[in-house]
Amino acid sequence: MSLATWIARWDLLPDGTAFSTPSSRLQPVLWQGRPALLKLAQDPEEAQGGALMAWWDGDGAAPVLALEPPALLLARARGRRSLVALARQDDDAASRILCAVAARLHAPRPAPPPPLVALADWFRPLTGRDWGDALMARAAATARALLAEPREVLPLHGDLHHGNVLDFGAGGWRAIDPKGLFGERAFDFANLLRNPLGDLPLRPGRFARQASVIAEMAGLEQRRLLLWALALCGLSVAWHHDSAGSGLAGDVERALDLAIGALALAALDAA
Repeated sequence: MSLATWIARWDLLPDGTAFSTPSSRLQPVLWQGRPALLKLAQDPEEAQGGALMAWWDGDGAAPVLALEPPALLLARARGRRSLVALARQDDDAASRILCAVAARLHAPRPAPPPPLVALADWFRPLTGRDWGDALMARAAATARALLAEPREVLPLHGDLHHGNVLDFGAGGWRAIDPKGLFGERAFDFANLLRNPLGDLPLRPGRFARQASVIAEMAGLEQRRLLLWALALCGLSVAWHHDSAGSGLAGDVERALDLAIGALALAALDAA
């Protein structure tokens, strides 16, 4: 169905220009006079994330106003603050906000979660093959070891980073665009070490400093966080390896992942 179908079905008013991402079509709308965002998933992963958003019920995540897969209607963030901008001014503060949001998402809830993707399946592009490259081989072995003996298993956002936590004004900071995974809690924090994308993650001393801040704020063993960071960087490289013609942006992200993975490996070997 088209966006227009859902606009009519849910009695919405367009409130901006429709736009697309690789996985969704989106339209700013008004719902009962309130700013909202209509999201039409183009793949099963996005639809799965919508079900998890509904399960969170606005606690740490954008409130879901209506859900009928593949369509999702969310409250729209209207605040002007940006965690990407904050990280460039006060990296520690941005990391602490992200950890606080993650704590809300990870909190126990009375209802069972919707169907989610097991972290072991998510990592298959990395763990399901042999790698000739030393860093990638170490990342794959690390991922296999972590997945074999997971700790604190629960529903995960799966893509928590500075651009996926938005300012909802009086509602505080709330997450959007989850992948909908199920696995070890520490995994959700590893992505913070490779974000926001750009030069910041590789500034001298930044990786070690944020690993310490995040581990303390999230109540994690720092070594465990570093292990997940290495595994995640390897997974991202594996995805780029499987994506033919990923282009310049993909090459840049791959180079960043290899660099962050090397920092994680060096920190682990030095400990």
